[in-house]
Amino acid sequence: MEHRHLGKLRLSLTGLGLAALGKEDDYAKSERIVHAALDAGISFFDTADIYGHTAAGDYRSEEFLGRALGPRRHRVHISTKFGYSTERTPSVFPRFEGLSADYAEPAVDASLKRLATDYIDLYQPHTFDPKVPIAETLGALARLIDKGKVRCIGSSRFTPEQVAAADAAARAAGQPRFLSTQAPLNLLQRAALGSLVPTLDRLDIALIPFSPLANGFLTGKFKPNAPLPPGAALTRAPPALGGRILNERNFAIIGALERYAADHGHTMLQLAFGWLAAQPRVVSVIAGATSPEQVRENAAASSWRLKPAQVAEVSAIVASFDASDPHEVTR
Repeated sequence: MEHRHLGKLRLSLTGLGLAALGKEDDYAKSERIVHAALDAGISFFDTADIYGHTAAGDYRSEEFLGRALGPRRHRVHISTKFGYSTERTPSVFPRFEGLSADYAEPAVDASLKRLATDYIDLYQPHTFDPKVPIAETLGALARLIDKGKVRCIGSSRFTPEQVAAADAAARAAGQPRFLSTQAPLNLLQRAALGSLVPTLDRLDIALIPFSPLANGFLTGKFKPNAPLPPGAALTRAPPALGGRILNERNFAIIGALERYAADHGHTMLQLAFGWLAAQPRVVSVIAGATSPEQVRENAAASSWRLKPAQVAEVSAIVASFDASDPHEVTR
């Protein structure tokens, strides 16, 4: 497994996204997933305080991750997020608490307890808070770093303008900067290349893509005019999401990409990961998994190192299906 540096951290190129960990309230299954990742060389685990929402209204991802890591916690880097209420609720959309200084430290303390650790490697606002000055949030995070509760900070779901504002505020105050940002990026959803990445290039901020497989579509397991794979995320998705991805154009795109991958001796899954790994700003690719088998498949898929010419060829294939917007092919 390749590793890349983010400040003082050294992240595995394939990270394990844990949004679904604990949803079934089945600790034994969660433990098998985490252990499969460790055995496959994955050392970067991405969670949030509101991940793993169960039918009973609890949030179990952090708790189950901490239990499963046990004494191997020191071998890995944990990323988590804050900003939403973790009060028990049957709703899948928790209340937004915000990024105030008064909320940041209680939130990190609660995450530390659930994760059974005394520090978090990468701590991130889950989204931007328009009601709280970003300088206030950065000041609170700087104090958490000084106390040893947090090692590095990043952002999640920030727009380019919000990333730039946060960076300017940190530099002006002489405080720790966000070293990374998380955003959706995959071969079908490429808007970040034209909007976010230029800002990251200018400010020297890393990108941690999530949704690398477009809800599983880029695994190559979905075929036109064929039954949907049982249990897959898109199979269970609301019709609006399913229709946005499972359409004629996207099946044509994936058909062309599969032929390209096969011509180079690789699978569609390897192409999806390899294209992301070749993007200069990417330090780790967050891939979710609901079984040990998926973890192992994702870890193995990161082995293809596309050359710049191949990245350009693949991007041209995708862009050719939507001449009106070269960076976004999913509507």
